[in-house]
Amino acid sequence: MIRKVATEEYPDLVQIWESAVVNTHDFLKEEDFNYYKEQLPVYFEHVNLLGYEEEGRLVGFMGISAENLEMLFIDNRVRGRGIGKKLLVYGITQFNIAKVDVNEQNLQGIGFYKHMGFRVLKRSEQDGQGKAYPVLHMGL
Repeated sequence: MIRKVATEEYPDLVQIWESAVVNTHDFLKEEDFNYYKEQLPVYFEHVNLLGYEEEGRLVGFMGISAENLEMLFIDNRVRGRGIGKKLLVYGITQFNIAKVDVNEQNLQGIGFYKHMGFRVLKRSEQDGQGKAYPVLHMGL
């Protein structure tokens, strides 16, 4: 079930994020991992957060701002079961998502978004925080 996420569920989202990032973002330096983890609650305040609930527990979430998918993370224990696809399709159909930024080193993420119809529009040398992680700007 896809639903809005409440502020008191932010710790659950941080756990999902950590599970996903540890298993898909092996290029992140430890200090950057810790920095982003600390910043998550701030980021959450600037997006429309939707979670995917399974058996009464959140196992994935996405954050949307305008037509941009700002974040999409799935708990590693349930990755590969189509939850990311369900969230993304919901976001596209209900919120008109048309753009996403993906770390260039996140090959799994790039493959997923390409499979879902996104294509690379341009590339930036740094991420949105000015860190040296190249980003691919993708669109439908």
